Amino acid sequence: MDLRGGFTSTRFVLVEPSHPGNVGAAARALKTMGFSRLVLVSPRVPHVQSDPEAIAMASGADDVLASAHVVPTLADALNGVHWSIALTARLREYGPPQLTPRAAASVAREHAVHGEIALVFGNERTGLSNEDVERCSALAHIPANPAYSSLNLAQAVQVLSYELRTAYLAADDAVPAVVQTPAGQGEPVGARAASDEIESMYAHLESALVALDFLDPANPKKLMSRLRRLFARSGLEREEVNIVRGIAKHILLKTKRPGGDDS
Repeated sequence: MDLRGGFTSTRFVLVEPSHPGNVGAAARALKTMGFSRLVLVSPRVPHVQSDPEAIAMASGADDVLASAHVVPTLADALNGVHWSIALTARLREYGPPQLTPRAAASVAREHAVHGEIALVFGNERTGLSNEDVERCSALAHIPANPAYSSLNLAQAVQVLSYELRTAYLAADDAVPAVVQTPAGQGEPVGARAASDEIESMYAHLESALVALDFLDPANPKKLMSRLRRLFARSGLEREEVNIVRGIAKHILLKTKRPGGDDS
């Protein structure tokens, strides 16, 4: 498989970064590994791309820093992305499947063939919220020294970008895989669903489950978190998302609850 385009279709997302120096150092980490797409979600310092500390820590990666895209929410950062992975410093009971950085890079390599992917990093002090984690397709955890597991944000970016570069280059060097067709032994992979499409599916499905009285909004008991984990393991295609939304739509029509005409 040819993953040379993966270096430009992979975005690295920093959610609410606090320190300009870390943003600049992250830009440097990306450039050393051949990546250039940096997205900043509501950074604490406005216009951080031009902050002197950020520029100093970028140390020659000024172009990556200057071209960083600033957005207000993680949903905006993941717009158009069909697969994403959240990096977390702690293991979580709920949320998407958890992988080591190397395993995550291997999975990312497979998804990068089909389009845009993203790696998501949280705030230096608080990390990612549970809501942000559940918005992603998978979860990565760096198995650092348990006695001192505190990694700087830019260091974490460096670890993941290195593993991803290694996986991309290994894929380019490998013997091309045989692509199966309908006339062969399998069906071709359909178009992957984008993050915003999947989020709309979850909202639609939740409304349907509430309409059926299967989900009590006052006492949800992590039901939607578990369903997100279930669907995240499958790597949803656009047609599959549409099927789930079609089911939800008909449930709402049958129960005559608001949202039944959603499309």
